[in-house]
Amino acid sequence: MNDTPEGESLVCVADVEIDAVAPASSGFVLSGRGRDGADYRLEVTLEMPMNSKTRAVVAELLSQSDFRLFRRARPSLRGGPPSRKNAVAG
Repeated sequence: MNDTPEGESLVCVADVEIDAVAPASSGFVLSGRGRDGADYRLEVTLEMPMNSKTRAVVAELLSQSDFRLFRRARPSLRGGPPSRKNAVAG
């Protein structure tokens, strides 16, 4: 687990080495294989115009990258589920 500066725990969901980058209408599609052996696809949308030279440079940079996807860790259940003996009978 990684901790953010605020102390919030995060769990790594995927750690992926990029194998290919393809242009998309407003960005790129990155694909690769994760450490878990699964295939992953990440669609990146860029909300800015790019000329073909800039698009080629960005695609080359992305093709040399890896990505890690994190999510917030679920809070632990402290003390287990609520006890039925404390429930109010109706």
